[in-house]
Amino acid sequence: MAKKILLVLAGIFVIIQLFPRNLPETSSENKGDIFLNNTIPEEIERMLRTSCYDCHSNETVYPWYSYVAPVSFLVSKDTREGREHLNFSEWESLSKLDKAEALDDFYDEVEAGEMPLKIYPLTHADAKLSEEQREALIGWAEEFAEKLFE
Repeated sequence: MAKKILLVLAGIFVIIQLFPRNLPETSSENKGDIFLNNTIPEEIERMLRTSCYDCHSNETVYPWYSYVAPVSFLVSKDTREGREHLNFSEWESLSKLDKAEALDDFYDEVEAGEMPLKIYPLTHADAKLSEEQREALIGWAEEFAEKLFE
């Protein structure tokens, strides 16, 4: 009986590999990227690239397991949702008001410990933010938002 169950599960696993992954496209040519036209401290840029960019930019780096269902479905969903909420690669296309709102949301999510998503640092250990790093990102977001309207 256990052998039949394992065979059925293995069959299901093989079949779901045939479903399209629909991973969002990536691009390293992003003319509207936040880092191209803004002065951002190197430490902040490093934290954003390490902890945020896979879901919140067009520069997503997909590890091997991103191509294996059902994980691929989760990665696709999280990346699409992340880009919808905030896409650093399209920063310059936002109005000042939209940028301020994005930074306010960023501030709230980082302060609450909601970003990066809890699951992300499990496979990307360097993405885990310390309390000190969270405070640095929050301070940067607040200062950057104020500079938008100077």
